[in-house]
Amino acid sequence: MTHFYRTGAAIVLLSVLTTGCAEDDPYRKTKIGAAIGAAIGAGAGAAIDKNNRARGAAIGGAVGILTGGGVGLYMDKQKKAIEEKLAKELKTHDVELKKLPDNTIEVDLKSEASFPSGSSEVKASFGEALAKLGGVITEYDSTAVHIIGHTDNQGTTAYNQQLSQARALAVAAKLTSAGVNQQRVLTEGRGESQPKTSNATAEGRSNNRRVEIYLKPVVEGQEQAAFAPPQ
Repeated sequence: MTHFYRTGAAIVLLSVLTTGCAEDDPYRKTKIGAAIGAAIGAGAGAAIDKNNRARGAAIGGAVGILTGGGVGLYMDKQKKAIEEKLAKELKTHDVELKKLPDNTIEVDLKSEASFPSGSSEVKASFGEALAKLGGVITEYDSTAVHIIGHTDNQGTTAYNQQLSQARALAVAAKLTSAGVNQQRVLTEGRGESQPKTSNATAEGRSNNRRVEIYLKPVVEGQEQAAFAPPQ
């Protein structure tokens, strides 16, 4: 389950609030940031509690805004920066990296490299990799950061759900300790529900144990899409 729930009303609210933010408006970023916060806070507040409205506003103030024409270049530069910082981990396939058609960057963390078996405590040997990744994400602040934990099908469904969420939170903690504003980060556990491959073999189960990080660009006029959970 994600930290936030959004409603259709929140999206309508966002479109209304962002209307009329001229390119040369000196308060443009503040207005759009407030609109993001209002939209997210409206949906979250309706589903969870009133305090999420305040957190929604904080999220709006924590992110930068991209214009449509510059999104691809911005995300390409961010991907290149990650490639440079995590060259060793990419070479050993402890981390996999790709850019999706919608300009989202997906960073996949191999479970064997990042967590001991059955544990949600990040391996000390992998902490440096997350610190380097966190440094890049901090620099590129016009993205929402979605962290999703997955498991294989060994153990009960309830246990796997809890473990996947705990691992997502553990990765989030490492990134925020490296400087990422926690208001940009959303975590979710999906347990065993989304295997990449068959759980019938040890190799398949290994591929299914993973944490995925999605860096979604916050684009002017499409801000709510950045905070929608990845599919």
